[in-house]
Amino acid sequence: MAVETLSPDWEFDRLDDGSQKIHAEVQLKNYGKFLEEYTSQLRRIEDALDSSVGDVWDFRLDPIALKLLPYEQSSLLELIKTENKAETKFYNGLLFYGEGATDSSMAEGDCQIQMGRFISFLQELSCFVTRCYEVVMNVVHQLAALYISNKIAPKIIETTGVHFQTMYEHLGELLTVLLTLDEIIENHSTLKDHWTMYKRLLKSVHHNPSKFGIQEEKLKPFEKFLQKLEGQLLDGMIFQACIEQQFDSLNGGVSVSKNSTFAEEFAHSIRTIFANVEAKLGEPSEIDQRDKYVGVCGLSVLHFQIFRTVDKKFYKSLLDICKKVPAITLTANIIWFADNFLIQKMPAAAKLLDKKSLHAIKTHRDTFLQQKAQSLTKDVQSYYVFVSSWMMKMEAISSKEQRMDKFAEDLTNRCSVFIQGFLYAYSISTIIKTTMNLYMSMQKPMTKTSVKALCRLIELLKAIEHTFYRRSMVVADSVSHITQHLQHQALNSISVAKKRVISDKKYSEQRLDVLSALVLAENTLNGPSTRQRRLILSLALSVGTQMKTFKDEELLPLQVVMKKLDLISELRERVRTQCDCCFLYWHRAVFPIYLDDVYENAVDAARLHYMFSALRDCVPAMVCARHLESYEILLNCYDKEIMDILNEHLLEKLCREIEKDLRLSVHTHLKLDDRNPFRVGMKDLALFFSLNPIRFFNRFIDIRAFVTHYLDKTFYNLTTVALHDWATYSEMRNLATQRYGLVMTEAHLPSQTLEQGLDVLEIMRNIHVFVSRYLYNLNNQIFIERTSNNKHLNTINIRHIANSIRTHGTGIMNTTVNFTYQFLRKKFYIFSQFMYDEHIKSRLIKDIRFFREVKDQNDHKYPFERAEKFNRGIRKLGITPDGQSYLDQFRQLISQIGNAMGYVRMIRSGGLHCSSNAIRFVPDLEDIVNFEELVKEEGLSEETLKAARQLDSVLSDHTRNSAEGTEYFKMLVDVFAPEFRSPKNMHLRNFHIIVPPLTLNFVEHSISCKEKLNKKNKMGAAFTDDGFAMGVAYILKLLDQYQEFDSLHWFQSAREKYLKEMRAVAKQQTVQSASQDEKLLQTMNLTQKRLDVYLQEFELLYFSLSSARIFFRADKTAAEENQEKKEKEEENKTSNGDHVTSSGSALTDPVVK
Repeated sequence: MAVETLSPDWEFDRLDDGSQKIHAEVQLKNYGKFLEEYTSQLRRIEDALDSSVGDVWDFRLDPIALKLLPYEQSSLLELIKTENKAETKFYNGLLFYGEGATDSSMAEGDCQIQMGRFISFLQELSCFVTRCYEVVMNVVHQLAALYISNKIAPKIIETTGVHFQTMYEHLGELLTVLLTLDEIIENHSTLKDHWTMYKRLLKSVHHNPSKFGIQEEKLKPFEKFLQKLEGQLLDGMIFQACIEQQFDSLNGGVSVSKNSTFAEEFAHSIRTIFANVEAKLGEPSEIDQRDKYVGVCGLSVLHFQIFRTVDKKFYKSLLDICKKVPAITLTANIIWFADNFLIQKMPAAAKLLDKKSLHAIKTHRDTFLQQKAQSLTKDVQSYYVFVSSWMMKMEAISSKEQRMDKFAEDLTNRCSVFIQGFLYAYSISTIIKTTMNLYMSMQKPMTKTSVKALCRLIELLKAIEHTFYRRSMVVADSVSHITQHLQHQALNSISVAKKRVISDKKYSEQRLDVLSALVLAENTLNGPSTRQRRLILSLALSVGTQMKTFKDEELLPLQVVMKKLDLISELRERVRTQCDCCFLYWHRAVFPIYLDDVYENAVDAARLHYMFSALRDCVPAMVCARHLESYEILLNCYDKEIMDILNEHLLEKLCREIEKDLRLSVHTHLKLDDRNPFRVGMKDLALFFSLNPIRFFNRFIDIRAFVTHYLDKTFYNLTTVALHDWATYSEMRNLATQRYGLVMTEAHLPSQTLEQGLDVLEIMRNIHVFVSRYLYNLNNQIFIERTSNNKHLNTINIRHIANSIRTHGTGIMNTTVNFTYQFLRKKFYIFSQFMYDEHIKSRLIKDIRFFREVKDQNDHKYPFERAEKFNRGIRKLGITPDGQSYLDQFRQLISQIGNAMGYVRMIRSGGLHCSSNAIRFVPDLEDIVNFEELVKEEGLSEETLKAARQLDSVLSDHTRNSAEGTEYFKMLVDVFAPEFRSPKNMHLRNFHIIVPPLTLNFVEHSISCKEKLNKKNKMGAAFTDDGFAMGVAYILKLLDQYQEFDSLHWFQSAREKYLKEMRAVAKQQTVQSASQDEKLLQTMNLTQKRLDVYLQEFELLYFSLSSARIFFRADKTAAEENQEKKEKEEENKTSNGDHVTSSGSALTDPVVK
């Protein structure tokens, strides 16, 4: 039965198998998981946006921001809503006109193009101004209709005792906007100049429209339009035209000028507003009285224009304010003088006053500025204390928990702290703007002290804004509670008054109006504290306060509550407006002075953040610029200008100072200026490096990174220029890290070493130049430069080559030997040509024949005289311009061949050196594990296997290289020997006989080089040239002529010759010593010395040649080497045969058994 009673559209399966429950549980679990993830995500966002939102401060970049401005969702209010376009759009558009392009960068016609782009903006402004005129007219008509002097005419409402003061205040605000537009245009000379140029351009277009591609019929309306714009906007008549409108309706509508009741009400409202303004002007609790004072002046002029009556006493009190407030900043850099305005707009009233008092106002302005300049430093100090203590209060509020029993008291306390912050911001902002703009307007120079003081105030202003911003979570939380608390207080006051009205039983229409107004006020207070509600509330109270519904002691607290409500409801917006430093754009000349001051007093470098925040405030205003192709151009121009100033006045100075300090610290061993900090003072520049990066436009300015980069770049570049200074710069790098905490980059120069010398690659490419310019030393394995233009000679040793091989890899060794082979081929071609020369060949054959004939008589020694004769005889064949014989050139050729062989030897040694350095990390060269097999055993991935295989091949390469190296000498002998020994090159077989005169030539050359070492002009000086010995040993090996050369016993012959001569000289010395002929003795001593030197040189050459021969295995002839080779091959074959036989016998053994 139960089932039937269910509604027919609800059907389900009667059999419940539990599947629905399981499904529901799964869904619940999924939902729970989603909630957990979402919660953690929200928590992460919350952590990212904690109470201190971040180190780098630019609240326009916040991903999420709280907007505290309450708003209505009512459609009617949406329809009548008008945004305040004047301040954002029109003021900034006009102010920034002409900016972003310097006179030097502007081409001919740019002014006209800018104005052309700006015309549409002026048209929009014209529409706005016309709309303002209509609104003023409408408001005046409405107010005049409320206050009718004709007693018979029907009234809209009873207005006795009703004063719509708010209406007049708003009307004053609108007049202020018009008046500001006038002032901006009046002070804008660039705009006027460009307008004049544009009109001239239009005239030239008028004369020839086809040239510009414009239809003539379109020009006339455009010209008329321009005239209208000029008359309405550019002649400074915007405000004047507004107040000179025809307010009286011509067709019998509302009468204004003849309406005495309205005139009185108008005057009364002006006086009431003025009384409120006058009391607060210049006081610490001033909020917006200055702006209202401008409105009062505008209203007074409007009143005078309509009703043509002047209240001399009131006019005088209006002017007296100028003594207290000599100038008022309307917007940005536009400053307004009330006395000038009132005298100009109300000349009739000005005549009533004596000229002396008018002049006194002007003189007071000068004295005010002087006094302000003197008191600025004191003001800064006092505000510094005030703002610091206020910031501490703000921090205290955010940290302390709210107690429920003292909730109201706590809210009142918070409210007063917030308002106090705003008041400080207002006062500081007023001081900065007034002082800076007055100096600018009166064209007086500011002292550096004043500039620094004003910059300090700007920092304080931004500090207040930053504190509100940093504590925005607490502020947001408190503001809604405070507004409710204030609304509650207001509602209590109103309910008391309402009871009083209801208790009075007498009925009248006026009483009903009052009651309705109070009910309306209550209704508006029961809701969010939006601007519209507060406006309706103040209008309702204008009606509701008549007939003494409130006592005086009740009304005053209500008004205070209303003011607080206004302030708190718009706290964020008002703070932002007061702390907006857009005016700094017009005073950016102070920025360099400020930076110099920051640099000099580095102690509080962190204040840079506040200044850059202030400089950034201009950006939103610049977006309104319409005279350029895009506002981006203006932004980029501003960005570049600020960055250039920052670089010049702070960053570059800082870089230079740090570098200088590091240099002087490292070079303390030199005699430097006095650096005692107690005597010369000290700046702690390290504080700049603890700063967080500064956000400016779309970049972060990181001072630490900038200086680090500068030092890295400088040290790197200077090290590459002078490699020998690398240690000094390393020291400076370490010092920068210790002293300033800068993390420097190691200057890994391309070769990874500072001891590279000439690169192997360079030598290989220019081996022909290398062998002629460098000298080889066999024992030390070193190459020394022959001559150099510098004060030092370059050397190349095994370590340099090893470093080079490490840089390029071992593959370069074979390439180098290949290049050497190519080089030797060319040189051997010249060698062969020389040996084939008829003059040389015939002499050599003659010498061989002569030696064979006399060897038995000479004890198988080649005669020294014969070699000497050959050496002298060859000079007769001809000498080069620099005095070299053919034999000298031939010796040089052999030296170059020897140098090339020496270089090959060094390459091999360098390779071994490099390999042994690399292999030193392998624990046991005899037992290297096979990584590939290990990886296979473990069954690791294919990539790991590949890597292991690679490692194995690298290790085996290194092991092989370090163990044996390549026998390059043997290769270079084997490649050339067959050609040298072939029958077609028989002329080369004479080489062994030219060696004695060659050695003689070499010894003479070597002695002359060594003697030059002691001379002042060291051109051609040298102490080693073992390339010659290497070359001779190599060629003798190629020709297999070691035995032929040894058969000459040449060095023995030379030794005997010199010893014989030395003995003869010694004998003569003993004979002459008796006669005591000093001159002769000196000559003999010199002869003895010379012979000694010659003998020594021959001995040295003999040793070098003997050493060089070891490389080419001089102990064996070619035939013996071949024999040895054959024996080795046969040995190998035999050993292989033995192995085969033994294995074969092993197989056949069982069969025999």
